[in-house]
Amino acid sequence: MTDKREFEIVYDTELPGTPERVWEAVTTGTPAWMFPTDQWPDVKTVQEYPTHLVSRMDGPDGWFNQLEHVLEPLDGGRAKLHYVHSGIFADNWDEQYDGASKHTEFYLHTLGQYLAHFDGRPVVFTDIQGPAASQTPDGFDRLKKALGVDSAAQGSAVDLEVDGVGRLSGEVDFANEHFLGLRTADAMYRFFGRNAFGAPVGMTVHDFSGSGDPAATAEAWGRFLAKVY
Repeated sequence: MTDKREFEIVYDTELPGTPERVWEAVTTGTPAWMFPTDQWPDVKTVQEYPTHLVSRMDGPDGWFNQLEHVLEPLDGGRAKLHYVHSGIFADNWDEQYDGASKHTEFYLHTLGQYLAHFDGRPVVFTDIQGPAASQTPDGFDRLKKALGVDSAAQGSAVDLEVDGVGRLSGEVDFANEHFLGLRTADAMYRFFGRNAFGAPVGMTVHDFSGSGDPAATAEAWGRFLAKVY
């Protein structure tokens, strides 16, 4: 059943970087905190550096996807961000909107973590998807338990030995029922409980160590996820 309706997700936040640094991060620096977007066939309908950027993709039958960033400088080298994600979901409107709106908070939090701790450092990005078995209602809980952080609150220090991956020492920088962020001295690990939105659990690794190997990272974490599920 098709349920094609427009959506709009609005989010306001402050970021630990100047508008110029935020602009760099949301244009050419997306692998460092979200995922690579350089292959998107988008059009910059507004490009007023460094305060207003609108990127839009259009498709058949009126479909579109648009991201707007409005940046305002604040004291102390910070920036205020007004973010609007709008477009059309063609199917499963409620589930897609719920997933997209909840992802927004996590992605923009991760943007802030990148600006505060890793801004400008080269990154190696790796995306790893869990198996289909992770789509069960308890899928994300099983992953957090396997990591040993099922009861860890945001801000908690962690020192984990992940089977087949190695030691992760750092901090839980984000934690709620759907998402988990772990930050170490040279990497950010993002875990996505997409089982709540009809998809497998997934994760990304943003490696700033200077020696990242995406193939080895994907293999090690893929084996770990296979054992969890």
